[in-house]
Amino acid sequence: MVEIILISTVAFAASMLTFFSGFGLGTILMPFVAIFLPLEMAIAITAIVHFANNLFKIGLVYKHINYPVLLSFGATALVFSAIGALLLKSMGEQPALLSYQIFGMSATVTALKIAIGIIILAFVVLESVPRFANMAFDQKYMPLGGALSGFFGGFSGHQGAFRSMFLLKAKLEKEVFIATGIAIAVIVDISRLAVYGTSFSSDLLTGNFALITTATLFAFVGSFFGAKLLKKVTIEFVKNTVSIVLVLLSLLLVSGII
Repeated sequence: MVEIILISTVAFAASMLTFFSGFGLGTILMPFVAIFLPLEMAIAITAIVHFANNLFKIGLVYKHINYPVLLSFGATALVFSAIGALLLKSMGEQPALLSYQIFGMSATVTALKIAIGIIILAFVVLESVPRFANMAFDQKYMPLGGALSGFFGGFSGHQGAFRSMFLLKAKLEKEVFIATGIAIAVIVDISRLAVYGTSFSSDLLTGNFALITTATLFAFVGSFFGAKLLKKVTIEFVKNTVSIVLVLLSLLLVSGII
């Protein structure tokens, strides 16, 4: 019950922040879920919450979707999301690299934990350092952006940073930028969930039904309030705080503690 409350609270806050800060729902939520569940399962559960929440957000902003951009970006994102998800499945089957005891706790280091931890650190840099956060690529590279965003979305759930880098050059109005980004995220979620579905048994849903349902509902509420605050500017203090927490969680992952 404690983990359901904590994860649902994080889902609410993360979902609200996605409307007006750099970090996505999956970026913030997944490491917290990994504290309580195996990493591969944490990524899959986060994907389910992410997908349901994006469907809800589409209902709020669908009128602003730019379909030509969605098509050029989403086609490669769809394919490479599946490739990333297959890599996640493969690495999750690899044996542990190291096991040890620390402060009475068992820690297990795996290649997947190291990879995901490094990716989280990298994306914190991408979102937090102005030089990278404001980087943009020419529109002719949209398919490449879709491939990068889709691959990392499928592998670790981190798709937002690359998506933003490539969509910025499309010079979309803020509402169109957000709506199109959400639509692309839905495409990535559909692709990776199709692969995850072949990797996990039905116990993933039945055994974690209360967690998934509660976290999804809290994410819905966060999205509702986020939409109401859409015109607000990013709160730098909040963004910096989230960055510090994500760095800490990534180090705990790499070390095998979570």
